[in-house]
Amino acid sequence: MSDDLILYHHPFSRAATVLWMLEELGRPYELRYVDLQAGEQRKPEFLALNPMGKLPVLTDGDTVVTETAAIGLYLADRYALGRLAPQLDDPARATYLRWSLYAPSVIEPGAMAKASGWEFRPQQAGWGDFETMMDAIERAIGAGPWVLGEQFSMADVIFGGTVSYLLRFKLLDPRPVLTEYAERLTSRPAAQAATAKNEAIMNERGLSR
Repeated sequence: MSDDLILYHHPFSRAATVLWMLEELGRPYELRYVDLQAGEQRKPEFLALNPMGKLPVLTDGDTVVTETAAIGLYLADRYALGRLAPQLDDPARATYLRWSLYAPSVIEPGAMAKASGWEFRPQQAGWGDFETMMDAIERAIGAGPWVLGEQFSMADVIFGGTVSYLLRFKLLDPRPVLTEYAERLTSRPAAQAATAKNEAIMNERGLSR
C-alpha cells in the first residue's frame, strides 16, 4: 500500500478538522481542493470515492476513508498507535473509542435536534435529551486536560473538535469546563497550523463566510 495521504478538502467543510488531524500526525500529505460552489462533489469521479457526495474524503494509496471520526481513528491506528491512539491492549482504548464515536452519533444530532426544535421522545432517540448530553460531555472532559487525562489523543480532535465547533456557533451551552477545553485545543500548534492553512486557502480562493 502506498503511503501517499491525500485529503479532498474545502475549508468550510469537516475536512478542515481532518487537516488538523494530519497536522497532529506529522506526516506528509496533499490537499486537493474540491470546489463545492461549482458542484465538484457531485461529479462522477468524486462520487466514485464517496457516493454521498460529501467531504471529507481521505485516500491512503488505494484505501479510501470517509466520515471524520473514521478518518481520525484510521490515521491514529495506522500512523500514531501508542501516541495518538492507545495500544490495542490498553484499557484506555475503551474510553478513547467511546468519546470518539459519541461526537458524531450523539453530540451532532443532539445539538441539531435542540437548535431545530425537533419533537421526539428522548428515550427513543440515540442522543437522548439535551441536558443529559451536556452533562455527559462535561463528564467526559472531567479534570482534563484531555479526554484521556494527561494524554492527548485523536479522541480530542474528533470529540473536542466537535465541541469547539458547536460552541463557536452557540449550539452547545458554554459551560466553563467546555470553553476551557476548547481553548486548550485551539492553542495546540497543530490546530493553529491547520487554521492558518485553511485561512490561506480561503484568501487564495476568495472565500468568505
